This record gives sequence, C-alpha cells and structure tokens, in this order.
Amino acid sequence: MKILIIGGSGLLGQYLNLELSANHRILTTYHRNPGNTLNFPNVKLDATDFALLEKTFKEFRPEAVILTAAVSNPAAAQNAPRELVIKLNVEVPEFTARLCAGLGAKLIYTSTDLVYDGNGNGNLTEESELNPVSLYAETKLAGEEKIRSVLGNSVILRTALLYGSGLNHSVNHFTTIYKNLQEGIPVKLFYDQFRSPLALQDAARMINEITGKNIAGETINFGGAERLSRYDLGEILCEEAGFDKELLRKISMDEIDNFIKVKDVSMNIDKLKSFGIKPAGVRESIKKILDNRKS
Repeated sequence: MKILIIGGSGLLGQYLNLELSANHRILTTYHRNPGNTLNFPNVKLDATDFALLEKTFKEFRPEAVILTAAVSNPAAAQNAPRELVIKLNVEVPEFTARLCAGLGAKLIYTSTDLVYDGNGNGNLTEESELNPVSLYAETKLAGEEKIRSVLGNSVILRTALLYGSGLNHSVNHFTTIYKNLQEGIPVKLFYDQFRSPLALQDAARMINEITGKNIAGETINFGGAERLSRYDLGEILCEEAGFDKELLRKISMDEIDNFIKVKDVSMNIDKLKSFGIKPAGVRESIKKILDNRKS
C-alpha cells in the first residue's frame, strides 16, 4: 500500500516510519527536524502550506494517509499563537480529508483522550460525554468534526498518553523521567490524574494493523488496557529497570500553577479490541523499551 505519513518526524511519526516501511511504500514528511525521515522517501513539508500539501498528494497518490502533525499537547497549544493552533489542528485535518476524498484514500487521524469529560471515574467509551477544557483538546475535537463532515473513509483515534523513548530529537516526559532516574535525580509525578497509557512502539504497530483492515467511518479509543497515573507508570519503570523507587515523588495537579486539570480520561478499549487489535500490557511494553535501549 502507498501510505503518506504527515508528521513523520514527530514522536509517534518516527515509529510509524519504521513500522510501516517494512511492508508498505511510504512517503514521510518533516518540517524542521527531520529525525529518521531521511532514511525513507521523504519530503520537507509544512502541513499548513496547502499548495505544497496538495502537490504532494497529486504526485504520490497515497492509498492511505496518517495525520499526526499537530500542535500536540496542551502546554504547547497554550504557548503557541492561537491562529497557528487552529490552522494545524482544525484546518489541516479538514483540508487533508478533502484531498483524501478526491483520491479515495483512507485517512487515519490521531486525536486525543483529552476530548472527554475527565470528571468521572474513567472507563470512558466512544459515546461518553465530551468536555475539552484546553485549546489543544478543543481544536483536536474540532479537527475530528471537520474530518467526519467531508470524509467517510476515515478512522479517528482518540489517543491516550504515549510513553517510550523519543527517537533522535524527539523528547517526551517518559524520556526525561528515565534519564533522571538513571542519574539518581528525584522526579515528581502526578498521582491524581488517570489515563490509559500506550507505548509508542505499540501504537505504531496497531496503526499499521488498522491500515490493513476494512475499518472506515469509525472513532476509536486508542490506548492501553490499564488505568494508571503517571506515578503508577513510574513505579513500574523503577521495578523493571532496577531504579530506586525512593526517587519518585507524588505530586497533585493542584500544586501546579496554571495547569489545565483533567482528572480521569482512562478509556474503555472494547471497540478497539473488537477489530482484533490488542495493545500489549504496560509492564511488557516497558521491558521491550528497556531492551531496545540496551541494543
């Protein structure tokens, strides 16, 4: 299959390049930092340059498109110009969906679990109440709605907290935690926010599986099967890596100034599993992450 990856130099995108290139013909894109995109057919692309985006579609003629390019977390969206956040998170998904419709291509779009109302006790289904409380989540939900309005052949993945080792220039919270624990530096981790964490490598594997299945017009909770806080995740990392748990410090969301609080967006992933797609367990995934770091 010919697959276009928009956002191929990002945290998840670089894992998608590795996973999808094994059995597909990919074209991957980067904007500033190329990451591992230079190891594959690639194009330098600002996703907000609609003329270049359309040209890329016409020349490559993808059968499937994976859109991960975005202002990709609440803090980044808070600090970026509002116009840019809307452009990347709302207008780019809509324009990409229209290009896919013109070619008959499938679009896989990574949204976020933060679109849900996090005031309950989790186990959220795809029909649960929506209540985005950040500009990031608001615009990701708007991106979902734009895609649905113009393209039936789409899969919207409400993506959970992604963890694992960032490749090349990509750095995430997990990477920082690992480095600090390895060096004996204490780390502060939320004990009062719950998600359904999913390993980056596993997310790429599952997206690869989704591209090959006859799934369309679906919104799917895309996370792991375990309800965990960041502190819980840190404990498992310490146990598997042999780090000192005494370095872990519990912290509440209430202790962080101007932090946009979302208590519990842990998700029910029965729908994901109904398509034959099953995430690995957190402990198994962390063991694999540690093995990869050693190799």
